[in-house]
Amino acid sequence: MNLIRFPKLVALIVVAFFSATAYAAPSDDESALRNTSAAIRAAFAKGDVAEAMKYHHPEVKKALAFHKVLIGRDAVAADLSNTFRQYHLEFVEDSVESLLIHDSTAVEQALFTIKVTPIAGGEPTLFKGRAMVVYVRYNESPTGWASIREIIQPASD
Repeated sequence: MNLIRFPKLVALIVVAFFSATAYAAPSDDESALRNTSAAIRAAFAKGDVAEAMKYHHPEVKKALAFHKVLIGRDAVAADLSNTFRQYHLEFVEDSVESLLIHDSTAVEQALFTIKVTPIAGGEPTLFKGRAMVVYVRYNESPTGWASIREIIQPASD
């Protein structure tokens, strides 16, 4: 009777080991994606375009508004440079609603609030919305992930 139970126990331990190993990989990816998002937000707070671009794929496309779509890293960098000349941006909220990781692609949906302070003076305002960001594995990014698509939906309340 003990001989029958022992192989079952070994099989259970092997299955548990492989299940734990398979589960660890998404956790590493989740951490890398959190670090990617945090690095982009930190670059925005510093007004550092070059740093922000490290986490954007060369073929990035950003739909920042209905009539404003930026295509390519150079266009995103130019728009960001122009924005940073006029405003200081600080993320005061970034709440991930969902994160889907599949192979070399991740899709993140998050609520955000950005405090926008005019450099020339004036009262800050808050810009709230929802973003859907598609990331791909990208070896040239410090975290191994880069934004390749982004859609911003401003809050309407």
